[in-house]
Amino acid sequence: MFTKFPIIGTKIKGASSKTNFNLSDPTDRKAYFKLKIGEEIQKLNRYLEKNTFVGNIVGKKNSGKGTYVQMLIEVLGTGRIVHLSVGDMVRDIHADTKAIPKLKKYYRGFISFEEAMEGLTGSSTQKLAPTEAILALLKYNIEKHKNKAIFLDGLPRETDQVSYSLFLRDLINFRNDPDFFVLLETPEAIIDARIKSRLVCPNCHASKNLRLNPTKFVEYDKSAGHFILLCENPACKKVKLVRKEGDDLGVEPIRPRLIKDDKILELIFGIHGVPKIFLRNSIPVAVANKYFDDYEYTPEYKFELDSVGQVITKKTPWIFPDDEGCEAKTLLPAATIVCFVKQMVDVLEI
Repeated sequence: MFTKFPIIGTKIKGASSKTNFNLSDPTDRKAYFKLKIGEEIQKLNRYLEKNTFVGNIVGKKNSGKGTYVQMLIEVLGTGRIVHLSVGDMVRDIHADTKAIPKLKKYYRGFISFEEAMEGLTGSSTQKLAPTEAILALLKYNIEKHKNKAIFLDGLPRETDQVSYSLFLRDLINFRNDPDFFVLLETPEAIIDARIKSRLVCPNCHASKNLRLNPTKFVEYDKSAGHFILLCENPACKKVKLVRKEGDDLGVEPIRPRLIKDDKILELIFGIHGVPKIFLRNSIPVAVANKYFDDYEYTPEYKFELDSVGQVITKKTPWIFPDDEGCEAKTLLPAATIVCFVKQMVDVLEI
C-alpha cells in the first residue's frame, strides 16, 4: 500500500539548489516556507478568513501526527486551526464540569448514556467507550471551536470504526465543512529508532532523540560510559534527559498496535468519495535527490571526544531500510509540511 503513496517533491529549479536552510531554526524555517510554499500559504490564509475544514489525520503510533499539526499551525498562524486529539479529550473530560449535559444532548447509541460515560471516563474496567460516545465528545469539542479549522487525531482506533460511516459524515454534517483524510506513511525502522534513542526531560517532559534530534547541550558521562543530553529549557537548568522504561525494546511492545494501525490505514486507503492527503515519512534513496534538497532530510548524529575531552558532533545522512527492504531517507518535519500544504490547496480547491 505505502509504495502507492505519491512522492510530492519540494525541489525548486535554480533557487532551492543555491539555498541551504537550517530547518531546526525558526527564522530559517520561516524563510524556507516562504520560498517553497509562500503562494500556497497566502491562499490558505485567505481561505481560512471565511472558511473552515475538518481533516482526519491517521497514522501509526509515533508517526508524528501531533508534530505535523503543530508545525502547520506555526505556518498558518495560531487562532485558525485547532488539533483535537481523542486521547486528550477523553483524559480532559474529568476536569470539564460543563461537558456532561452537552454530551447527553449529542449522544445517540444502543446503550444508556450512563453506561457509555462509564466506558468513556474509565470508571468501569468492564466497558469500552462506544464509538457513539466518542462522536458526542467530538461534537462537544468542535462546538467550542466553531470558527476554526480542525484536525482530528485518534479516530478510527479500531478497524470496525473505519466502516462506521457515521463517524465522519455525522461530524461534517454538524458543521457542513469540507472533509479529507491525511494518511501518514511511517516505516517501522523510523518508529524503532525514534523509540530506542528517545530521551525525555524529567522536569518539562520535552522529548528529544540522541541519534536523530539532540539538544544543543551534549556531554560525555564518564561513569556511565556514554553521551548524554541536557535539557535546553532555561527553567530546567540543563537537567539530564532520561530514557523511558522499556524504550530499549523499540517497537516490540507496541507491535500489536502497529499491526492494527496498518490495517486501518489500508482500509482508509481504499475508501472512495473522501479526498486524501498522503504524507510519506520515507523517500527511496534512488530518487531522493530528484525530489528534495539535501538539507530537507533527517541526519543521523554521532558524537566523539577530541584530544582535550570536548564533545564533537558529526552529522551524516541517515539511511535505513523501509518496509519493502529498500534503502531510504526520511524527511525533516518542515519538508513534510511543504508536501502537506501543497496537497491541502489542491484538496480544498483554492
